[in-house]
Amino acid sequence: MPDASTSANPDADLLALENQVCFALAVASRSVIGMYRPLLEPMGLTHPQYLVMLALWERGPHSVRALGDALRLEPATLSPLLKRLEALGYVRRGRSPEDERALRVELTDAGRELRAEALKVPPAVMRLLGMDVAELAALRDTLHTLIAAVEAAPARA
Repeated sequence: MPDASTSANPDADLLALENQVCFALAVASRSVIGMYRPLLEPMGLTHPQYLVMLALWERGPHSVRALGDALRLEPATLSPLLKRLEALGYVRRGRSPEDERALRVELTDAGRELRAEALKVPPAVMRLLGMDVAELAALRDTLHTLIAAVEAAPARA
């Protein structure tokens, strides 16, 4: 994907690695997630497990389907994460009282208590990145715009 320098330079290589949005996103994703690893290890969480916990702290309990939708994860990916979180004692899985066919995920007391420790993660990430809340919010908003464009793309094809 061309950047501003390729727009100004029609001879720029459209296939140059440094001009690819996908490459920049992949490197940024791996790098940022890597920064989370040492922050999450004391809690016994991986980054994907942390995302599950964030969703549950925000508005739990959830059905497995609703949790997968919120996290944009397939059941085959989400199920092992939930099993490991259950083994850690942070979540409990069971049949929904409203719909016996649905599997429900809820926080345990230990899972709720873990939130206090997790509150240290965002400020630590900001310190490590050397970016403030406004910069990260602007980046997040841009990424949400990109995600929406990607999700809408098949409808335009």
